Amino acid sequence: MPDEEVKPNLNEDSTQEAQLAAERIASGEEKAPTVDFDADYAAAQKFSVSEVDRTGKGATAAEAATAPKQKTSQPQETKTQTQSTGNPDDFLESAKELGNSQTGGATNVSDDLVKEALEKGERKN
Repeated sequence: MPDEEVKPNLNEDSTQEAQLAAERIASGEEKAPTVDFDADYAAAQKFSVSEVDRTGKGATAAEAATAPKQKTSQPQETKTQTQSTGNPDDFLESAKELGNSQTGGATNVSDDLVKEALEKGERKN
């Protein structure tokens, strides 16, 4: 983009100083400033990247700044395999075990609730 001339609008000036400048430009007393967008953009690009980031030290500094302060343990994968027997009694027993476990659900599973779930889950042919 080539230089563009700034054209003042007397109705849009927000401060007294800006209004006086706009009046002087409008009367020809003062020359309107020009703006070189390409030069301004190029200058802004120089400031958008820090000196550290222009070298290889930037990545190292960022990694050091974001590194965890404490050691974290790696989770261990555990595999659980269940055998499908098709026997509702096995399901009842499993449900009771889960209901009594400390790490299981927050509520206890009663026999009535399990029987109701089994009845709702049965196929209706």
